[in-house]
Amino acid sequence: MRIDIDGVTVEAARTRLVDDVRLTVDSGAFVGLVGPNGSGKSTLLRSVYRALRPTGGAIRLDGDDLHAMDPRAAARALAALPQESSADFDFTVAEVVAMGRLPHRGRTAASDREICARAMERTGVAHLADRGLLSLSGGEKQRVLIARALAQQPQVLVLDEPTNHLDIAHQLDILSLVRDSGVTVLAALHDLNLAAAHCDVLYVIDGGRIVASGPPHDVLQPELLAQTFGVRAHPVRHPATGAVQLLFDLLPPTA
Repeated sequence: MRIDIDGVTVEAARTRLVDDVRLTVDSGAFVGLVGPNGSGKSTLLRSVYRALRPTGGAIRLDGDDLHAMDPRAAARALAALPQESSADFDFTVAEVVAMGRLPHRGRTAASDREICARAMERTGVAHLADRGLLSLSGGEKQRVLIARALAQQPQVLVLDEPTNHLDIAHQLDILSLVRDSGVTVLAALHDLNLAAAHCDVLYVIDGGRIVASGPPHDVLQPELLAQTFGVRAHPVRHPATGAVQLLFDLLPPTA
């Protein structure tokens, strides 16, 4: 399923947070959205998973206006992992993952159980099924929420900092799992090296506008990173995969 973000603008309190953003995520692609804090990444993603309605422009899934879709149909097509996922009630892990099946009510309970079990196995949380969510570490909770999104069996995944709280092994494992899932993925990522290693295309957003886009090795250039992130970057190639990887230090002080 293809995502088209066409001239999307988001305003709040007379401030333009996202300004005429245009981007495309081809069906089955893994597209990363990168940029400094406060650049508009999360605001744009909230518009894509329908938590915010854009002030202008349109978001389309295979040509259909996402914000005009029936909520249940939209939930069957698109699953989201927001940056802030609070939990006030101590549901078990199995109950949380089962919430991903709500848009598909009408299937057999046995089918739902099998789908949830596979999602928990894929994210490494099956052994936590009977634990309360509030008893888990931050990394364990994050993997449970990813399992819930996978149990939804969406055609599109929208992820806002999906590697938050995860150790390096689980960061690599989860992003590889998402990349190999076959669904269309739009993800905001802070770690530029993880973005370079896993994304097909990167969009760089700064001040609410897209300032660069393309394959990671074309986008992650020292000049752009200095202007956008305020750091000096030294690109190298990963010895095994050939993916661009970056070493950073602060820009020298100006006279």
